[in-house]
Order: sequence, then structure tokens, then C-alpha cells
Amino acid sequence: MNVPDKIARLMEQAEALAAPKLSEIDRRVDRNQWKVIAAFQKHKVSDYHFGGSTGYGYNDRGREVLDLVYADAFGAEAGLVRPHFVSGTHTIGTALFGVLRPGDRLLYITGKPYDTLHKVIGKPGDGTGSLQDWGVRYDELALADDGMPDWDKLRAAIAEQPPKVVGIQRSRGYDLRPSYSVEQIGRMVRFVKELAPETIVFVDNCYGEFTEETEPTEVGVDLMAGSLIKNPGGGLAQTGGYIVGRSDLVELAAFRLTAPGIGGEVGAMLGTTRGIFQGLFLAPHLVGQALKGSVFAAALFELLGFDTRPGWRDERCDLIQAIRFTSADHLIAFVQGIQKAAAVDAHVVPEPWEMPGYEDPVIMAAGTFIQGGSLELSADAPIRSPYIAYMQGGLTYSHVKWGVVMALTNMMDKGLL
Repeated sequence: MNVPDKIARLMEQAEALAAPKLSEIDRRVDRNQWKVIAAFQKHKVSDYHFGGSTGYGYNDRGREVLDLVYADAFGAEAGLVRPHFVSGTHTIGTALFGVLRPGDRLLYITGKPYDTLHKVIGKPGDGTGSLQDWGVRYDELALADDGMPDWDKLRAAIAEQPPKVVGIQRSRGYDLRPSYSVEQIGRMVRFVKELAPETIVFVDNCYGEFTEETEPTEVGVDLMAGSLIKNPGGGLAQTGGYIVGRSDLVELAAFRLTAPGIGGEVGAMLGTTRGIFQGLFLAPHLVGQALKGSVFAAALFELLGFDTRPGWRDERCDLIQAIRFTSADHLIAFVQGIQKAAAVDAHVVPEPWEMPGYEDPVIMAAGTFIQGGSLELSADAPIRSPYIAYMQGGLTYSHVKWGVVMALTNMMDKGLL
């Protein structure tokens, strides 16, 4: 494939360096795969569950069993899995609107949430129907220097007015702070519940599914949401999202998705059920492929002297690999190189643009079979200092390696490496 000699040598060094971590990921994949299969077997999944439904979708047994399988795979009481969710932001918004009421307080304890959620939270009187426009009070706490919640400030914030919902974003988003492990999330849950037992703890689980052997709903999280075109869709779900957690809270979210009194009892699946089931079956393996690619990329870029978060040795709690560059030109060349490695739209040259829902120009490499599918190899970044590229996904480890080759080659060709 005409890999430049310098890059070929770096690849060999990086893979040898990271070999123990790559083997560890394979072992984790096994355990998560077995867990998902057990959920399928418990609910006796059969081919007749894959049939679609139309109209109202009454008595769609495949849809009902899909909810049960998701709930079991995530250690939750109930699940709501639908192609009708258009994005992770929509799914998260549905969960929050489902459980919050005018006068309630939402407190995010992991700093500023991901850019696309800012408009969902909104501002009082903004006229958009945002949470604050509907009279929900919103507060967020800056993180302590170690990247964890500031426990003293959290204690004071809860004492001032116990929040109806505490929000936790598991993944780093557009930030260099660490993503949170399930163990760390469990610590947050215990801290909140000791001070405010009735507070609902909500987790945005996007990019985190199956990166560890347990999920946040197994350590006391009350409600959790994510996107099917990220980890749990396994590269096959063409759209959709999931909400899992306490039965009463999932039902409230279902009322928000459809209408009060209707909830999850309706919703034609329109031929998507098979892909969502099969995607969940494949998800542990494909997440493992993406994780191995991220470890490899971190090892290689560390050999070149770049700041990577997480480092190749670090534990991983999501798919995202952050790489810090020294200029916008470095950043853009990297993202454009990732695009050149795609099987789809490799000829397209991404450029920064004002993308809806984002506060800065964003450049995105997304040569994916599913539009926006971030379990597939992709990379994106806001064009702002510090110049950090966020690479995620990769349905095969080999594809991630090729993406890194093309990114480095593109940087070399532009005289940036």
C-alpha cells in the first residue's frame, strides 16, 4: 500500500508497545459478548421477532423483546429502544424532558455538557421550548483540577436546593478532561444519593457502551441514554437511540417520545428491528476493534511527541481518542487524512463549517456507511484553541491503522510533520 518507510517503522513500534493492552481489550470483548448473548437467550429471541410493523405498531412483539434485551444487557429494569430517536441529543433530551417539570432543577456535575446539548438546556424565555424556557432551573459545576466533580461545591449545591436530576456526561466531549469509568460514576451516584436520596441520577452514556464490563445502570444510575449509531448499534442500526433505567422513569421518557397515556405501547419499527438486534449482538466485538485502534493511535502519536488523552496505557471508558496539535493547520490536515482512508467518500475533502448545534466552526471526517455513525472511523474537532482532534470508532482495527497512516501521510505531505 506504499506506506512511507518512516510511518511503517512507527506502526511496528506502536503495535509492539501496545500489545499487552490490545490483548486485554480482547478479553473484555469476550465477557461483554457473552453477556449480550445471555440477554438474547433469556428472552428467547427468535427470527419471528425480526418482522417489521406498520401503522400504530400495536402488539409488535419484536419491539417489546428488544426493550427487554436492552434492559438486561445494561443491568436495568426497563428499556426503550426506537428508530424514532434521530440522534443521541434527541434521546438525551427526551429523557430529560420526560422526568423534569417546571420549577425542577437540573444540575450537571461533570462540567459543561457536549455542545449539542446547550440548545436543549437553553435559556429562560428563549422561545425555543428548551428546558429553561419551560421553567426548569439549570446549573452546572466546574470540575476540580483532577477532572472529577468538586465534591465540596457539589455538597453545597445540593444543600442549597436538592436537584430533581443530576446529570453526568460519561464521555469527554470536546474537552481534555478524562472520560469517566463506571467505578467513578458509581462514586458520584453514592455521593449524591447520601445527600439527596430522591434525586434522579442521569447519565449520557454516548461512546461508553461495552468499553467496560459493567454499565452505569449497574452501579445505581437511575436513567441512562445513548445513540444506536454509536456503540450499541454495532454498525448496523441505521438510526435510533435507547433509554434504560428505572421502569417508572423510562415510562415517563416514553410518554415524552410519543404522548402521555401512549408511551412505548406503539411505534411501528418499519423493518429496522433485525438490524438493531443484530447490531447489539455485534457491538461488543466492534467496540473492541475501535478500542484497539484508539490504543494503537495513542501509542503512535505518543512516539511522535504529541499529547494524547487517554494515553495508550490508560484505562478506556469510551471510544474517543483526543490528540492535541499545535495549530489549526495540523488539526485540519489530520482530520482530512482520516477522510482519505474511508471506504465511502474518500474523495471528499472536509473543511471547517458552521454546523448546527455547535458554537465554533467544526471539521468532520465521516466517510461512513451510516451518516454520522461514530462507531465507524471518524474524526472531528472544533476549530479553536487548544487544537484537539477527537478520533473515534473503526469497525475494524485494520481500518483505524490505515486511517492513522493516511493522517500522518497527509501531514507529511503538507510539511507539518
